[in-house]
Amino acid sequence: MFDLQGFGPMLLLGAWMTVQVALTAAFFGILLGLGVALMKLSNSRIARLLGDIYTTVLRGVPILVVILLFYFGAISGVNAIARSLGHTQFIDLSAFVAGTAALSLAFGAYATEVFRGAFQAIPKGQIEAARAVGMSRFTAFRRVSLPQVWRLALPGLGNIFLVILKETALVSVIGLEELMRKTEYAVGFTRQPFTFFLFAALLYLAMTIVAMVVLQQLEKRANRGIVRGVGA
Repeated sequence: MFDLQGFGPMLLLGAWMTVQVALTAAFFGILLGLGVALMKLSNSRIARLLGDIYTTVLRGVPILVVILLFYFGAISGVNAIARSLGHTQFIDLSAFVAGTAALSLAFGAYATEVFRGAFQAIPKGQIEAARAVGMSRFTAFRRVSLPQVWRLALPGLGNIFLVILKETALVSVIGLEELMRKTEYAVGFTRQPFTFFLFAALLYLAMTIVAMVVLQQLEKRANRGIVRGVGA
């Protein structure tokens, strides 16, 4: 169906890089979102303010701009520090590190609101009961709050991951050899944009379908006890 003229393996390597970027961004984005959600729910006015600033800025600026600012800003900052320490050689920043960091920040900003809503959906009486039986704050968080937060937040986090998976194409602008970058190479060599962009679209679709299946299984696993309870 597709005459890829020998570029098939290269495109598959690009797809694998896309998966790595998306999974890495999701991992750090979830940690960041959870931490900022706790900041926004804390009693500290400063913590809430910092959390609001982070989510407002990252949700209000296009991801492409975040990637470019992070990449070129980080390079300038690192080299400025290096020069102040007497290091004269130019230091370059890995496109993978810059791209995944920027996507992690974006993922975390949206995940923050998902986690915040999940925390607020947990009845306060459960936490009070856990404290009443002698659990520390951390133990109550780990054994009572966190499992329920994960179950409630998982659908929203899954939707964010699907968006970030497709937004990885933006990282190609800083030179990361992911699927879109590899596709542009193939198009430039063969002058057949329709064939290769269509093939890339099918690869993105395949990755999305696999991700949706995995997310559905995770949701089923997270809701096992709830489903049995309702059925009874």
